[in-house]
Amino acid sequence: MKRRSFLKGAAVGSLAAGAGAFPAPAIAEKKYQWRMLTTWPKNFPGLGTGAQRLADSITAASDGRLTIKLYAAGELVPAYEVFDAVREGKAECGHDAPLYWVNKHKSTPFFCSVPGGLTAQEQNAWLFHGGGQELWDELYAEFGLRAWPAGNTGSQMGGWFQNEISSVADFNGLTMRISGLGAEVVNRLGATTVNLPGGEIMPALQTGVVDAAEWVGPWNDLAFGFYKVAKYYYGPGVAEPNSNLSLMVNLKAFEELPKDLQTIVKRCAAAEDTITLAEFTAANSLSLDTLVGKHGVQLRQFPEDVVKAMMKHSLDVVAETAEGGDINRRIYESWAAFRARAVKMAPFSEMGFMMNRALPA
Repeated sequence: MKRRSFLKGAAVGSLAAGAGAFPAPAIAEKKYQWRMLTTWPKNFPGLGTGAQRLADSITAASDGRLTIKLYAAGELVPAYEVFDAVREGKAECGHDAPLYWVNKHKSTPFFCSVPGGLTAQEQNAWLFHGGGQELWDELYAEFGLRAWPAGNTGSQMGGWFQNEISSVADFNGLTMRISGLGAEVVNRLGATTVNLPGGEIMPALQTGVVDAAEWVGPWNDLAFGFYKVAKYYYGPGVAEPNSNLSLMVNLKAFEELPKDLQTIVKRCAAAEDTITLAEFTAANSLSLDTLVGKHGVQLRQFPEDVVKAMMKHSLDVVAETAEGGDINRRIYESWAAFRARAVKMAPFSEMGFMMNRALPA
């Protein structure tokens, strides 16, 4: 009897020891599948490809726990319906230019580009270190959204024109494609503006729906082939100096993610912001050489009176956004204070260096 009890106890002890030698079965971590809507044509250079790279980066960094499938403009919803689709939960996220949503709230362009505003680096500085992101969070919370910088086009051009622009009077009677607050600036120069998604600009130029068009810069403009219908290319852009691109997410979907996945989403967006800006800077100079050297595009700068008029109207249009309410006022005041400091610093930073660099050796 004692022997049987000993053997039984030994067997139990062996099983217990064996159980301790093997780890407990891992509990499968929940996986999330998101849809990303974009305002860009499929695989469009920099814009569409940057969005795809961001989706792939989040999927890879999360080891597949959060996978993102991208849908280009028109595949699930038209380009200008992305905001509402993400807000309503028809998709979990979108890749866009916030100035497109000025009809939703007139302060959204501050988180993308406003006339006479900031350079790409200054825009990032305001968003990341000047209080801009916190104001963006507050504004978008009203719509059940959240967004972060996820790319920048760098300096943009002023547009494509059928004829030379010699003075402000040449804008009278023009119909021009341009988005955001920049459209109101061009309206005040005497033109009529229309807001078209990127994929609709070329047909509008070809059919005469518009006489002129502002889109992005040499890289993207070359891809659309605008040089085939308009030979005069003006820059740099004043009404839309650059465009911050964003990763926009449905706030409820984002808050359902574990904290580590939330961090991955934000950090991948920040990384893509840097990568995209560098890519545009590299590709724009090469593309401009092609436009001028191969396609005979006439490169021009706006005359001084046009620039002065644009800047005057730009400052007026931007200041008027503060009249819409408390959040409008606080966004404008934060941005304006940052811009004032940036303007003072400019002669002693990049602008000053570039002026020195341009001097003959």
